[in-house]
Amino acid sequence: MVASTAVFPDRRVGALWEPVRARCYAAAGAYLSFTEQLDAAEAAGTPIADGPARADALVRQLNDAARGVDEFYHAHREGLAEAATVRNTVPQLLTHVRAEAEQVLAAAASSGFAHYPSIEGGVRALNEALITASSVDPGTAVARAREAANLVQETTAELSNALAQAPSRVSAAKNAIASVTTRLAAVRNRADALGPAYSSLLREFSAASSADLTNNERESRRGIDAADEALVGARVAAADRNPESALDLTATAREHLAQAEQLVDAVTARLELLREVRTDPDARARTVRFRLRDAQMLAVDRGLVAEWGSVLDAQAERLDRITAGLTGRHPDYWAYVTELDTVAQFIAGVVERIRKNVAEK
Repeated sequence: MVASTAVFPDRRVGALWEPVRARCYAAAGAYLSFTEQLDAAEAAGTPIADGPARADALVRQLNDAARGVDEFYHAHREGLAEAATVRNTVPQLLTHVRAEAEQVLAAAASSGFAHYPSIEGGVRALNEALITASSVDPGTAVARAREAANLVQETTAELSNALAQAPSRVSAAKNAIASVTTRLAAVRNRADALGPAYSSLLREFSAASSADLTNNERESRRGIDAADEALVGARVAAADRNPESALDLTATAREHLAQAEQLVDAVTARLELLREVRTDPDARARTVRFRLRDAQMLAVDRGLVAEWGSVLDAQAERLDRITAGLTGRHPDYWAYVTELDTVAQFIAGVVERIRKNVAEK
């Protein structure tokens, strides 16, 4: 019981045992009281009037207490045995994990990679885990000692894994730098097309069609410059025999390049989209109307016209207003596209709800 409470306090075995123990004490107390009364009655030569009945009740009480002990033991036998085993093995576990930790720390010190951030961090974490383990008495705080041993084991494994990966970091950093260098050149070339594309947007379409793209060229250049700066730092780190820092910096460069690419592509893709819509404005509207008809047929087929018919009919009227608004010398094709996309998304949501409604029935 003591071992279970110390090793697995969350199981609350002690609390479960308490009422069983209380019944045992109560039965033992009743037995002692009754035997004392029998002795006194025998000495006085005066029998206890209800002696037989009380004796029968006492036997039942003792049997009930004994049965409770048996039931408790059978219900918790495996857990109690496990707790006793753990309590007995925790000191040996601590000794074992400390020995493994010292071996890995020695390997890290002599590896030639001790200046790598992953190794430095692993050594620091493992030393802290060892300090924690040394401050816990496995005899009085078994659960804490076990947790401390597990922490030492985990941090030892992490440091060991970092040591295993360390030799490959140099080549990984070299490859990453080469890859990002190539990607940086490619993004720069693509960025050269952004200015002309934005100028075409302003010439060919209304200003509103590209208002949200005004800062894309400046922000993309800023991202490219930030990527270049991170790449330079990666080369310096690699030359200083710090490939892990080089890898971190190439990752940063990739993030900046990804953002720059999105900014560049947003302009060129907008120009291509608006030209396509200008060539055949009805094509996009026809696609949305086709989806609307499918949704209306689905509502009819599933017997949900009363619930969704008017909602879908309203989208047909909405489509008429959108297409009617495409007028003037420089129609706002971007507003036209975004409004059509909004209707398409709304229709898709209705279809999803219809199918979900049918599936739930």
